[in-house]
Amino acid sequence: MAEAHADIQACDAAVTLAFSVLGKRWNGMIVSALGNGSSTFVALRRAVVGISDTVLSERLTELADTGLVARTVDAGPPVTVSYALTAGGSGLLPILDQLGSWASATLERRTP
Repeated sequence: MAEAHADIQACDAAVTLAFSVLGKRWNGMIVSALGNGSSTFVALRRAVVGISDTVLSERLTELADTGLVARTVDAGPPVTVSYALTAGGSGLLPILDQLGSWASATLERRTP
């Protein structure tokens, strides 16, 4: 039986906070999709393959509440709602690029 190591410490609070947002399924992909510029709900749904309307709506609300995404309503006609990254959200793009590079180098070599 493996013995527990006493020198292992709890996760850093900042890392825990970051993963409370980015650890939710789809959030990283939404931020990545918005890295190409502002987008409508329909365009985001197409860009994030497999996400449902309900989940996309929930995730956009969460990302807006955390200050990573801004929601803009253009009164039109027609009324148009668009989403864009804030400065905080844009700050994640280099990190997501690094994560993608790591995944390509490390995870794609594995066979299930």
